[in-house]
Amino acid sequence: MLNKNGQQTSWKQELIAGFIGYFTTVYIVAVNSQILSDAGLPLETGMVATILASALGCLLIALYANAPMVLIPGMGINALFAYSIVEGNNFTYEQGLAVVVVASVVFIITAFTSLGAWLSKALPLSLIHSITVGIGFFLALLGLEKGGIVVKGEQSLIALGDPTSPVVLSSLATLFIAIFLFAKNVPGNFLVTLVVGTIIAFFAGVLDEPQPALNFAEQKWVFMPDFSVMIDFGFWMAVFPLALVIIFENLGLIHGQLDMVGNKTDTKFHKSYQATAFSSLTSGFLGTSPTVSSAESAAVIAAGGKTWRASITMAVLFIATLFMIPWISIVPSTAISPILIIVGSLMVQEIRHIPFDDLSESLPAFLMIAMIPFTYSIPDGMAFGFIAYPIVKLATGKQKELTLAIVLIALAFLIEFLLRINSL
Repeated sequence: MLNKNGQQTSWKQELIAGFIGYFTTVYIVAVNSQILSDAGLPLETGMVATILASALGCLLIALYANAPMVLIPGMGINALFAYSIVEGNNFTYEQGLAVVVVASVVFIITAFTSLGAWLSKALPLSLIHSITVGIGFFLALLGLEKGGIVVKGEQSLIALGDPTSPVVLSSLATLFIAIFLFAKNVPGNFLVTLVVGTIIAFFAGVLDEPQPALNFAEQKWVFMPDFSVMIDFGFWMAVFPLALVIIFENLGLIHGQLDMVGNKTDTKFHKSYQATAFSSLTSGFLGTSPTVSSAESAAVIAAGGKTWRASITMAVLFIATLFMIPWISIVPSTAISPILIIVGSLMVQEIRHIPFDDLSESLPAFLMIAMIPFTYSIPDGMAFGFIAYPIVKLATGKQKELTLAIVLIALAFLIEFLLRINSL
């Protein structure tokens, strides 16, 4: 059977691709809900939010763009939301969701106008890649902390955890298994890691009891973001980094995925990009950080997914996951931490795109990469890089390479720093 683009496909092929896409990404239900719980959301509610956002995202990309992609809350973006936007700004959870909604509106504007193309030309690629690298190191740090592998030191910022602790031993055993599975490219390796890590935690005696079955009548399905903080300058300084990350991450991912499908027309790209933007917006009302076109979409496409049928399959499977919440809830942090570490290592690979032979590009990039994990704040780390960029360009006589956008962004971050100092 040929689809409307003349590509050979069949229902069986698309269903198989959808099942593979689901099993390679369903780990996000356990991982994302644990990160959201650190920001104050009940674990069970975080699972429901993650499931609904993923199901709706897959549905949107299927019906609007006819693309075989899986949309789930983005790794790294969820850390930015939980630890920097909510905790870092002392926002309530609903105020953090307001940041998600406004950043997603900016995303939608770039998807339907030429603003996205303007931003791509106005912002230096070295800093865009540095954001990804810095978040990668931050995720790895979170994974090491969640597994007890590193702790706050008495005479240093970080120290090695107790190697005799059952938690640490469980984390290390799961990490080595996860590395082996990932290196061997075992299908659904993250899901297998969660299962094996949970079994190890059970025998180590560090496993919690499963939660009761989901009470559909009492469950919170829709959130109302709190926009009362929109009048604060700090709110907009939280919107900017989130908008920047979701815009550029989706631009890169969707381009690469449509290349794999063999159908990267302008219409197909724009519709996929627009569907992803709308999916991001719905995340703010469903109670989670923004969804993105996941890198695991490559597994869907490699398995033969070419049309909406694969994405619809994944949407149905995610909805069915609501009935598995009691079992997902027992997944311990010792099983989740290796996934954060491995995902972090994948994001760090973006460092190869940074021109380290050019001091005017590499020094601001280095500051951003280092300061994101060291300050435990993605926006603060980004601020160091963006403020340093025009300073180094001026010092090296390359001021002609500066754009109005980068100067304005640097000034905004600088003003935010000065306002913070003045309020102390």
